[in-house]
Amino acid sequence: MPINTFKRAIMEGRQQIGLWSSLSSNISVEILAGSGFDWLLIDTEHSPNDLPMVFSQLQAAVGGTAHPIVRPPWNDMVVIKRYLDAGVQTFLIPYVQNAEEARQAVAATRYPPDGLRGFASASRASRFGRVKDYYARAAEETCVLVQIETREALGHLEEIAAVPGVDGVFIGPGDLSADMGYLGQPGHPDVTAAIDDAIGRIVACGNRAGILTGDETLARHFIEKGCIFTAVGSDVGLLVKSSEALANKFRNPA
Repeated sequence: MPINTFKRAIMEGRQQIGLWSSLSSNISVEILAGSGFDWLLIDTEHSPNDLPMVFSQLQAAVGGTAHPIVRPPWNDMVVIKRYLDAGVQTFLIPYVQNAEEARQAVAATRYPPDGLRGFASASRASRFGRVKDYYARAAEETCVLVQIETREALGHLEEIAAVPGVDGVFIGPGDLSADMGYLGQPGHPDVTAAIDDAIGRIVACGNRAGILTGDETLARHFIEKGCIFTAVGSDVGLLVKSSEALANKFRNPA
């Protein structure tokens, strides 16, 4: 049975530094997985990524340091089931607004009687049927992170964090800033203050907080506030900045 190293780490309170991956490429995932990060978010909500491509990205991540986390496009039982069968052990479920939606996310990852996950006899998740105790242990090695992105979700934060099977609560600063009236300003002081408050509330509930920010100062700030799984950049951002810097070095020599 593959061990969920990420789940064990956050449960033990060990900081996990991650990177966002939106390039939808197994080659880029293989490169990034070996770069020293603790986790890698494979995105399918805001990137042109789909199941066959994600399948190959999961294969590419094998052997790297980064535990692959998949964000499905929606809190959808059928979509989650397919990614589970492909071998995904950790999910970031977007746009969870209340405790009921959080319960639905957890139920999608559990077999009956604890949930609604469909049975497959020989999927990649069970190493094609070779893990004989897979069905008994699958929930133990599955990690569910839910993403709160609105003021409404913040209003239900304690209820969401208390749902059994919710292993972490991720704050989406981009959508939260938009919902607060600061579209495109995730670093606005009012947004930062709301995030600080949310992190404190998540920690006070005994749950684990996470976030994404490409701003190093903010990343360190949120870690100090209590974030335990923190994405500090993205593959697209790295490629854009590095390629522009290299081009400018030769177009505008000092």
